[in-house]
Amino acid sequence: MTSVPAFTALGSGATTVLMLHGIGGGHLAFAPQVETFASAGYRAVAWDMPGYGHSAPIEPYTFKGLAQSCVQLTEALKCDSVVLLGHSMGGMVAQEVVARRPELVSRLILCGTSSAFGKPDGEWQRNFVASRTAPLDAGRSMAELAETLVPQMIGPGSLPEGVRLATHCMGMVPAATYRRALECIVTFDRRRNLGDIHVPTLLVAGEHDRNAPPAVMKKMAEEIACSTYIEMKGIGHLQNLEAPDDFDGLVLNFLSLPNVLLH
Repeated sequence: MTSVPAFTALGSGATTVLMLHGIGGGHLAFAPQVETFASAGYRAVAWDMPGYGHSAPIEPYTFKGLAQSCVQLTEALKCDSVVLLGHSMGGMVAQEVVARRPELVSRLILCGTSSAFGKPDGEWQRNFVASRTAPLDAGRSMAELAETLVPQMIGPGSLPEGVRLATHCMGMVPAATYRRALECIVTFDRRRNLGDIHVPTLLVAGEHDRNAPPAVMKKMAEEIACSTYIEMKGIGHLQNLEAPDDFDGLVLNFLSLPNVLLH
């Protein structure tokens, strides 16, 4: 039995918004959202994915295992109503949870993510992992890696403070966890399950996101029956940190709508 992942929480609303960060994140990556959503009357929870922050790593490091960790956290929180908000790799974990335990999720918010990362035996995937781990192999730290990678992910309209927080979060990720997460992310493929998502779903894309381009997310939205697609102009991959006020507004508006309007 694995341990329940570490998390930060604020607020005591009837609805829990559980936020799942990306590969270079941690619970701090949702710091602006935790505060805003709690102030708006929600129970705001941001986890540390296994191997991140104070969460113990899992073995094997797979989407099945990550989804199970998320389910364990949801059950430990004793949530009646859970909104899963996943960014990037966290969005993939959210899709995995919905595929395996759909009854646990009342609404789904997918940000800067995709329904597949290609075939795990593909040359592109091997090259992707190799290119991302090469600086670590050469002796560079995660903090140095973050200084290079984060500026490549953002759009021209990004908030400098948000970019600094994103860089800090990525720099805190243990190198061993980053390697395992990279090996895991290239295995993801839930394209066939999009049509089985029957909860109201918000998809948020960044205009300048090269990791999860708007066209990819728009195509996902077309496959999900109860979906709303929004593209944030001037923003890249790290939407919630690049433009936190705009991002929070989109999410809170979506959460405030009655289900009947979303079906």
